[in-house]
Amino acid sequence: MAANYTAVVQQRGPWWIGWIEEVPGVNSQGATRAKLLENLQSAIQEALEMNRAEALAACQGPYEEVTISS
Repeated sequence: MAANYTAVVQQRGPWWIGWIEEVPGVNSQGATRAKLLENLQSAIQEALEMNRAEALAACQGPYEEVTISS
């Protein structure tokens, strides 16, 4: 299931910078707006993969994964 996230972006001098509102710590920069958005997409993928791996590593014994909606 694909999720949508909100990026806050702004240009500061020659650079574009941005943050993902829903996931603390996910931010990036790029020389262009398009590159910033590409970098943010990569950053959120990496963060979600890392968070998932950490959650699974914390499990002891049997577990189940359940999809929930916000």
